[in-house]
Amino acid sequence: MAQDYKTVLREASGEFVEKRSRFIGYCKPVTDEKEATDFIGQIRSKHWDARHNVYAYSLREGNIKRYSDDGEPSGTAGMPVLEVIQKSGVFDVCVVVTRYFGGILLGTGGLVRAYSQGAKLALEAGQVALMESCLICTARCSYNQYGKVSSLIAENSSGLDDTVYEADVVLKFHIKPENLPSLAKKLADATAGEVVVETEGERFFPKIADF
Repeated sequence: MAQDYKTVLREASGEFVEKRSRFIGYCKPVTDEKEATDFIGQIRSKHWDARHNVYAYSLREGNIKRYSDDGEPSGTAGMPVLEVIQKSGVFDVCVVVTRYFGGILLGTGGLVRAYSQGAKLALEAGQVALMESCLICTARCSYNQYGKVSSLIAENSSGLDDTVYEADVVLKFHIKPENLPSLAKKLADATAGEVVVETEGERFFPKIADF
């Protein structure tokens, strides 16, 4: 089974003003460096008139991490953005923080705080989620058994995905691998062994994480 990981669910942004400088944090889920650099280019084109478009990204594949200060003093912009990503435990994400200079210097500490805040706002807006590797399963039951079978699946799986009403009822759901034996036993006990769970593969499903 693939390992669970955290990422953001959607492309999003957040902004604030610090001493007349406008900071806009953007984030986007990405799966490779091309997607990350394309997103950076998109934001740079959108904000071509900004003083700085600082970025950082982190990828699971190859454990790749990149960042750029984009003209800000070394260590005050790109690295703080990357540190927010790393402390959040988020992967497969690209964050760009755009700055429109307001005429007042923020100093080294001020820049670190501002770019960190821009990155955090972006991740919060993108909604951090835990991507759980789950088995995709189906269970077929009679209409008489449907009530107790659907209740057991709802209580013991990670989520009921679909219900198909045919000659019998087919319930499609996903579940963490370690929880399947327990659910399979409960279903067998509740239906005198008539309901058997079949596994059709695996994929990641989002579970909202605390940030």
